[in-house]
Amino acid sequence: MLTGEVTSGALVVVRGQVQGVGFRPTVWRLAREIGLSGDVSNTSDGVRIRLWGSRIDEFVDRLRAEAPPLARIQDLDRQEIEGRAPESFEISETTAGTMRVAITPDITICNECREEISDPFAPRFRYPFTNCTNCGPRFSIISAAPYDRAKTSMQAFDMCDTCRAEYENPEDRRYHAQPIACHKCGPRVWIEKLGHGTVNSESFSMLDDIDAVGGMITSGHIVAVKGIGGFHLACDATNEDAVARLRRLKKRPTKALALMARDVDMVLQYAKANEKEIEALSGPEAPIVLLEARKDNPLPSEIAPGLAQLGFMLPYSPLHELMFKRVKRPIVMTSGNVSGEPQCTGNGEVRTRLDSVADFACMTDRDIVNRIDDSVVRVDRDVPRTLRRARGFAPSSLQLPKGIPTTQGVLAFGADLKNTFCLTKDAEGILSQHMGDLSDPFTEDDLLKNLGLFEQLFEHSPDLIAVDRHPEYRSSKLGRKMAVEKGLPIIEIQHHHAHIAACMVENNWPHDGNRVLGVALDGAGWGMDGTVWGGEFLACDYESFQRLATFKPVPLLGGDAAAREPWRNAYAHITAEMGWSEFSMNFNQLEIFQYLSAKPRTTLDGMISGGMNSPLTSSCGRLFDAAAAIVGLSRETQTYEGEAAMLFEAALDHEALSENAELDYPFTIPLIGGSGLPYIEPLAVWRAMLGDLVLGTSIGVISARFHRGLARTIVAMINRLQGDEVPYAAVALSGGCFQNRTLFTLVCEALEHGGTKVLTHQAVPANDGGIALGQAAIAAATFQKIRERT
Repeated sequence: MLTGEVTSGALVVVRGQVQGVGFRPTVWRLAREIGLSGDVSNTSDGVRIRLWGSRIDEFVDRLRAEAPPLARIQDLDRQEIEGRAPESFEISETTAGTMRVAITPDITICNECREEISDPFAPRFRYPFTNCTNCGPRFSIISAAPYDRAKTSMQAFDMCDTCRAEYENPEDRRYHAQPIACHKCGPRVWIEKLGHGTVNSESFSMLDDIDAVGGMITSGHIVAVKGIGGFHLACDATNEDAVARLRRLKKRPTKALALMARDVDMVLQYAKANEKEIEALSGPEAPIVLLEARKDNPLPSEIAPGLAQLGFMLPYSPLHELMFKRVKRPIVMTSGNVSGEPQCTGNGEVRTRLDSVADFACMTDRDIVNRIDDSVVRVDRDVPRTLRRARGFAPSSLQLPKGIPTTQGVLAFGADLKNTFCLTKDAEGILSQHMGDLSDPFTEDDLLKNLGLFEQLFEHSPDLIAVDRHPEYRSSKLGRKMAVEKGLPIIEIQHHHAHIAACMVENNWPHDGNRVLGVALDGAGWGMDGTVWGGEFLACDYESFQRLATFKPVPLLGGDAAAREPWRNAYAHITAEMGWSEFSMNFNQLEIFQYLSAKPRTTLDGMISGGMNSPLTSSCGRLFDAAAAIVGLSRETQTYEGEAAMLFEAALDHEALSENAELDYPFTIPLIGGSGLPYIEPLAVWRAMLGDLVLGTSIGVISARFHRGLARTIVAMINRLQGDEVPYAAVALSGGCFQNRTLFTLVCEALEHGGTKVLTHQAVPANDGGIALGQAAIAAATFQKIRERT
């Protein structure tokens, strides 16, 4: 009801992650507390608030301070309006077609819900699907837009009268919480012995099936547990036999296993964590956080063989919380799959794909619509940095920098390893969750399914396709096929340019900003000259790049086999650098000499001299593989990507990092003949490293000297390039090798000490999981030129 008098009021429009997160009830509560009249509604432009009264400034300040936990305010516009003031403040009904609700990520259980499931007098005591507007599943259960119950996997469950009353009450924290449920009306849990049907859980617990799961785990069994975005394989992390059996059956011989602990206090019994790391563990995203393992921790070494870190997460669903009422020790919570395949999401999948791995399965009848892995975070230099962006983070959008054209929609297909894809819409980059390795047909199918879902959820129809330049990438082939089918222009983007552009986007580098000096260090990316790049110094803006310097090109012996078998890189570097005769003369007493001598040298030398399946590569990743192989780490084969380099860094003696700088291994910077490009030359490094092995120097000291020498040389190369006539506005660091904490820290500290502005990754992975964002930005920035050419 309106009053008769026309008065001045305010129109406030709030944009960001403000729809579907309890924002309107918060606005309603604040307005009523302060004594304002008006209304609030969802619109296609954000949340629209009309206000009348004398305390509007106070309202705006409190709205910013008291926004719901899942809200993310990007901007708030306010302008004066004239009108008849209503007598009260109301929530306006949203009419169909007036809004596009941002799909929020799945969020860990909130404190209020945690207290409810632990309270014997609460209606939802021990209910494993308890949630509210501030927590619970979102992206994992949605099948279509807009986000409402009928378009989620909760549509199979009719609300009871109690839940309906909460759902419709704006004063209740479950107002419009789409997954709302309780014991009477919601999903249920049961246990199956795989291959034998439903289990009577009374032999493990007299309480309920979830308590029985805890009993099974503490008894040494492997249990497939249905989480928010997929199944996990769980076992007692302190039980060496159970861990060994899980590794054998899952076919995961050495890659680190993720752990879940009841709370931070339990984590601190096994790992060290500072304030920032505890914040990351306890945050609403609940990622796996990589932490320094305590040297005296009692966990089996097989949890993370050869590594100095443990990956811990806290319970993020009510089911996990209830499971830990019985379990008093950490649990292995690794993805529910056989290595190389995507995580299982369906009950039927578990029965067929995990029947030879898990003893039991904790099933639920709430379907997982969208698979989403656990995110992985590490705090480096006091900043949480995402290594795998998935549950808790995706599909939240990222703001594109000022000046990048936003009128056209781009679809970027990313890379083949750690694949993600990216859409651009309304000045935002919408980066998908981690998809995985596209060499697996299950993952490729999952990518295509998610592409269709994202286009529907975000009302996106691409005007341009962006792919990696690599001619054999599965992602690029899929993009080219779509471009042909839809008659769309396509742009092929160099891998390392995309790495640097992703870093620029994340740091909000403007489209018209000066060029940055990008340093992209990784395993491999198709170069403009037909060789395999991977150690690149580039002058970059969003539209173009120039290769300024590189690492010395060395044969990639056996092509892709060199990424799996580090000894090939050791052989290639040693023979290409010093030659076999010098190696034989000076270092024949070393075990690495005996090892390489036993390889088919005639064949290998013929491959190198004839260029047969041995393209030249400037890869920094393969340089690390060579170093690790020379000292005997993961020499014959790697069981997971980056294993050799990770073991080499983990072996590092940190005290040796402070020794005399003259002992650093001496990389040099000559010029490549013909091109004139300066390059990082490791010849003297191999001589020094092999000499240290002759002297019996420890692997830890060798690793420290290698890391410090390489970091100093990278900085020297940057300073040399910065010394040209036009200095670069900043240095951007990207690529998987910068997930090496030691290298990253040494390079950043040296650059910042010299006054250089350094751009680094935080929310987006430095590895190939961020490539799609960079591709999308480059494509959007260059769209006009592409259209003119086509």
